[in-house]
Amino acid sequence: MAKIGLFFGSDEGNTENIAGRIAQRLGPDNVDIYDIADVTQAEFEDYSCLILGISTWDFGQIQSDWEEFWFDVEAIDFTGKKVALYGLGDQFGYGDFFVDAMGMLHDVVRARGADIVGHWPIEGYEFDASKALAADGVSFVGLAIDEDQQANLTDERLDAWCESLRSHFS
Repeated sequence: MAKIGLFFGSDEGNTENIAGRIAQRLGPDNVDIYDIADVTQAEFEDYSCLILGISTWDFGQIQSDWEEFWFDVEAIDFTGKKVALYGLGDQFGYGDFFVDAMGMLHDVVRARGADIVGHWPIEGYEFDASKALAADGVSFVGLAIDEDQQANLTDERLDAWCESLRSHFS
């Protein structure tokens, strides 16, 4: 498996916690973890395989550190890079905006040439709308995590998603 750069932004620690759990499943020696608040565009150049983690705040807002880095993301050339996304949200409290930030990040990196991998089925979630829906309408553009309402399903979802990433990143 290729070395993976995992970049996350986290205000309350949930997205960071998920980053660590992903690294454990993929093998800590295979994953370099970066807080988006502490990076430059240059760190992205070192990896052909990336995982990007973002949370959605309130009514579809982007996590604050990603928001500050947004213009930098728009300037990165993702051509030739495989990118998997995971997003955190609250499907009951904010069901009209569930994991919207993941969808917005997806749109930017895909427009910059990324090969998006790691779609995840919408089955088992209850939400009204999401910018993270894939074109097929039956999957998200990445792994959707709801630590507020479905934390009991997170380990199972991480296990399956990380297993699928192994084949994409090999």
